[in-house]
Amino acid sequence: MASVKNLKKNINYVIGQIIEAVYLYEMTSTGKPTDETNAVIEEAFVIFDNLIVKVNEKNIENKKAHFKQINVELENAANQLVNKINAL
Repeated sequence: MASVKNLKKNINYVIGQIIEAVYLYEMTSTGKPTDETNAVIEEAFVIFDNLIVKVNEKNIENKKAHFKQINVELENAANQLVNKINAL
């Protein structure tokens, strides 16, 4: 079960870094939150919640493939969020 623990830590770290990047952008540009930055943060929270729910699913037949798919989803979601941050 160490892989589940590490996967959860990885999800938390990646999404946390993305949210931190948004806050850093806010502080260096406008000094306060905007609708666009709030939308990116909200999307990050939704992605985090969805991935954690998938990690905690029970009765998975092929756990290895399931966790690999979650890693792929995390990478794709993180790339999309980073692109949105870069577009701000």
